[in-house]
Amino acid sequence: MNDLHVPAAPEGYLLSADPVHLDPDRIHGWLSGEAYWALGRPRDLVDRSLAGSRVFGVYRDLGDGMPGEQVALARAVTDGATFAWVCDVFVAAEHRGAGVGSWLVGSTVAALEAEGIQRVLLATRDAHEVYRRIGFSALANPGTWMERDRRPQRPSPGWAPVVG
Repeated sequence: MNDLHVPAAPEGYLLSADPVHLDPDRIHGWLSGEAYWALGRPRDLVDRSLAGSRVFGVYRDLGDGMPGEQVALARAVTDGATFAWVCDVFVAAEHRGAGVGSWLVGSTVAALEAEGIQRVLLATRDAHEVYRRIGFSALANPGTWMERDRRPQRPSPGWAPVVG
């Protein structure tokens, strides 16, 4: 079992799980226009996904303790008791490389584990090492998992992630 490592908060940013601070227009733009896994996702689908998830946002710190412009997002789909799937992790391009994403995901997992959730999954095409440093590992028994995936963005059979 890997221990959770939550990086320190990058200077100038705040994290909030309060949905009142979310910027749905910005989130839709990120997901439907920039995120390889959600390209073309309709606005109503984004809105429903936000409403049905625990959503964590990272915002510019305005200096008064209130969140400013939203710069990142992570959703947790969970039953609130035993399992969570972290998805739609997105950091705006101009804020990448500052530790925002690692802090966001680490903080998201810490909040879920504080509620007693013991199993958290995520999927990534190319950020395996980033998530490994936080405490994630490859599935112990991937052969036990099955899926039904009808997304237009579904990876083709034989597709393999880049693992660093």
